[in-house]
Amino acid sequence: MAPNPAVLSLYRRSLKLALDWAVHRHLWRGQAMYIRSLFEKNKNVRDPRQQLALFKETEELLEKWKHPDPYRPPTAPGGSKYERNLPPPILDPPRDAHF
Repeated sequence: MAPNPAVLSLYRRSLKLALDWAVHRHLWRGQAMYIRSLFEKNKNVRDPRQQLALFKETEELLEKWKHPDPYRPPTAPGGSKYERNLPPPILDPPRDAHF
């Protein structure tokens, strides 16, 4: 059976949130394993009402633990190096210029 896209999204966002709080990868790895165990524990839940309750609980936890200054790769939009040292634009010379 294919994984539910909503579950995959929650799992991915949970890992990213943990990475925002962890300073080093070796610290994050333990948190990632714990997050995986929580998702594995509930993977056999088939009742839609229970699934919805789990989704809501996870969304609330993600919102509660949201980092005030999340990590952004330096070259990504909002990063410290975004659009730094861009090549100069190639401009056509003015039409009436005589060389």
